[in-house]
Amino acid sequence: MVNRQIFNLFLLLTLVAAGPLSAQKVVAAKSSTGVSTTELTAPLTAPGGKSASDGSILTRRDARAITQKIPAPRGQITDRDGRALAQTEVAYQVGLQYKAFESADQEFIVRWGRTRLDALKKLVKNAVPKTNDELYDHYRNRRWLPLLVSGQIEEKEARELEAKLPSGLILHPVYRRFYPCGDLASHIIGYAGSVGKLPTGPINFNEPMWEESEGRAGLEKLYDNQLTGEPGMKRLLFDENGNKLLEEQVTRPRPGGTLVTTLNLDWQKLAEKVLRNGCRRGAMVVIDVITGEVLVMASRPSFDLNHFIPGISDTEFKALQDDPAQPLFGRAFQSAYPPASSFKPVIALAALNNGTVSENSTIDCPASIQVGNHVFNNWSKTPEGPINVRRALARSCNPWFYQVGIKVGPTAFLSLARKLGYGERSGLPLVGETAGLVPNDAWMLKNERRRILDGDTANLSIGQGSLLASPLQVAQAMAGIANGGALPRLQLISQIQDTRGRVVKVNVPERKHWLGVDAKAVEVVRAGMADVVNSGYGTGGSGALSYTQLCGKTGTAQWGPKAKNQNLAWFAGFLPKDNPRYAFAVLYEGRPGEIISGGHMAAPMVRNFFEPIKDDIKDIIAPPKRALIVVEDKEPSAKPASDEHPPEGGLPPATPVEGPLRALPVEPLHPDEEPPKAKPQGRAQPLDDDVRDENIGVP
Repeated sequence: MVNRQIFNLFLLLTLVAAGPLSAQKVVAAKSSTGVSTTELTAPLTAPGGKSASDGSILTRRDARAITQKIPAPRGQITDRDGRALAQTEVAYQVGLQYKAFESADQEFIVRWGRTRLDALKKLVKNAVPKTNDELYDHYRNRRWLPLLVSGQIEEKEARELEAKLPSGLILHPVYRRFYPCGDLASHIIGYAGSVGKLPTGPINFNEPMWEESEGRAGLEKLYDNQLTGEPGMKRLLFDENGNKLLEEQVTRPRPGGTLVTTLNLDWQKLAEKVLRNGCRRGAMVVIDVITGEVLVMASRPSFDLNHFIPGISDTEFKALQDDPAQPLFGRAFQSAYPPASSFKPVIALAALNNGTVSENSTIDCPASIQVGNHVFNNWSKTPEGPINVRRALARSCNPWFYQVGIKVGPTAFLSLARKLGYGERSGLPLVGETAGLVPNDAWMLKNERRRILDGDTANLSIGQGSLLASPLQVAQAMAGIANGGALPRLQLISQIQDTRGRVVKVNVPERKHWLGVDAKAVEVVRAGMADVVNSGYGTGGSGALSYTQLCGKTGTAQWGPKAKNQNLAWFAGFLPKDNPRYAFAVLYEGRPGEIISGGHMAAPMVRNFFEPIKDDIKDIIAPPKRALIVVEDKEPSAKPASDEHPPEGGLPPATPVEGPLRALPVEPLHPDEEPPKAKPQGRAQPLDDDVRDENIGVP
């Protein structure tokens, strides 16, 4: 539903700037213009039978009939519950309002205007300088309309300023964009900007009363047509003496529609707070596994959208562009990174699905293996011995994935990766989204002058090499694994509403790809990812939750030029283990030379996000309650079936019936059974302080 505040703002503007003359105003006009109310209701004619609207600058310099456009307020952008992320408010600009001078030369007109502009500089900080030529040209061509001589001023400041303004200066109300959450989700929402400066010279038909705006980035740009309303029209009439006879609003502007996103405002705020406390640069994405709705998409650092309203200076914009932290860059969906060990569940799923390995088969994993002329190390530089797929996932054992990836073959596991959304844009309304990269032989021949070799396959099997993905794509892949049968099509827009709150478009959950994988294979991979967090020997124990069993996968990747010695850390997965509902991905960008790991940097941020909202999550993931059906006894027995007395009124006791109340089956816990708790993280054998995770040291 469109926020009522927009209509209140519109009413305020109508009363201040565009309201028709009331009967009292018409009567009052007689004393200053000499025109009676009868004359106002009759056609206005001048000697010779010409209408007042026919007055020209030569014969009747100050007679004018002016028609102006009233720009419409842009529609709102809201979160899933209708809370505003972008809205329109009333602001003010100071206007220089000339009088109709009987006879005045250029010097007098310029001095009259300059005196008032000099006084204004002492009252406001954002006075707009005007040249002498601009002051005189405005008087000659446009003196019936105010010359706007300040930037936009908030309503509170305008109230304080109004009494201090000297004669000849007025407050002119305008609509402007406002972002109540500042830098929240700024890369997604985007911002609006001015279509162009107000015209100068002779007045044209239907000129805008103030600068119109248009979407320049993000959702503001992509849904500009839906957010832009329909302008209204205002008519002004002046007599030959320059006196205003009529000010009439012909049509009211109609606000734009409301864009309802799938984002959860509270969760988005929490995610951005967690990123602020947990990293200098990074990203977090949370997706509903069932509906495909994106609930959180946060990038750090961010930027304040209000700095772009009504316009950002060249100096400020260049500072944002030149900032080495790249705050204008939405890392969650615009940046492509090596997915590192967060990609290993794809290898395991492909191997289980085609029978290369089974749940219980083991593969010997030394500290390193040689492929061709290259030696590929385990991240811990220690052997793991014979291990199965679940332990390989929990320990993130590189040699297991090198060997299994080569046996499965790149065609098989890269094909599955594409079904999980790697290598293509999500289809969400995002500006500048990366497609990532899933290489094939054609790409390798073009860029590396060779086909995919075993050494390339080994690197790809641990999410390194030429494989690239955004945090959004990694979270999407986790949603596919959590869903099991299909990859849900992601949603960022829930619905679009018109001015009256009627839904004109709504998005419904749908499938993007069938995965075509065996259900048992999915179950084993989920179990291995649960061991990553909850087994005590996994690499992601620091992401464990107190109220449900989380499945995850850590990852640490070499990233950027080798000379920078820069790494990044991942933690991705879903929860709960049984009947998953939410998938996530968290990225931590390390500083050059910083020693990091997914288990130490990224996993704690996931815990710090999901723990504070545990009440919300518990309510959502709770298994359905048992239904009760009252069974009527047509022939009540003479004696109750038990020693207890029947309920008051003679009704028989209710019979419990188990019925599915949700789309996905849930196995409820026994009343006395508590959710499993995470065990302290252990080690299979001595490690190098567990600070160099999974892939560090891989050539």
